[in-house]
Amino acid sequence: MNPKYRIVIAEDHTILREGLKSLLASYSEYEIVGEAGDGWETIRSVQKMKPDLFLTDLSMPRMNGMEAIREIKKISPISKVLVLTVHKAEEYVLGAFQAGADGYLLKDSTRAELMTAINKLLSGKKYITPEISEKVIKGYLEGRGGIKRRTSWGTLTRREKEVLKLIAEGYKSKEIATYLCISPKTVGKHRSNLMEKLNLHHVQALTALAIEKGLVERK
Repeated sequence: MNPKYRIVIAEDHTILREGLKSLLASYSEYEIVGEAGDGWETIRSVQKMKPDLFLTDLSMPRMNGMEAIREIKKISPISKVLVLTVHKAEEYVLGAFQAGADGYLLKDSTRAELMTAINKLLSGKKYITPEISEKVIKGYLEGRGGIKRRTSWGTLTRREKEVLKLIAEGYKSKEIATYLCISPKTVGKHRSNLMEKLNLHHVQALTALAIEKGLVERK
């Protein structure tokens, strides 16, 4: 008898999580070994179970999906990550793959498409729902201006966004360090990470982006 594929499901809406569990449990080759309703539960579940497949939303309490994916890939590199979300925008799709996702599926997909995505990932392939794959590929081919900045936004950690907000509000590194209870050196590291990830190299550009993303109000 072949061993079952071990699956962990992360979804903060209980009714959706229960539906996915019921659906996947109807297939003899799968075993649901863990579930989570927020980011912290997700990390604990993956640490404990080291699943073959991790099925996750991108919008979760106490750690967003992008951060969770990065942590999961560090904890269990062999685990395949399938994103199941409502987000269709390029920045989410490309951001998820940059974080380490192996597949991307929309929540309005059919049961058949879900099973296709799961089977592809478990066989070592990637998967992206056809509804958005053409648009994303087109964006790459056109080299659309600003695409790196938009997709990189999804890779920022919560702390990096906090630092960005304070930089945009005019606070100096020492003031930010005091406010966040971290060292000035750590603030400098966050600042460098922001500039590298976003490909922005001066405070004015960071401030403009913070305003664009709604972190601070336009003066």
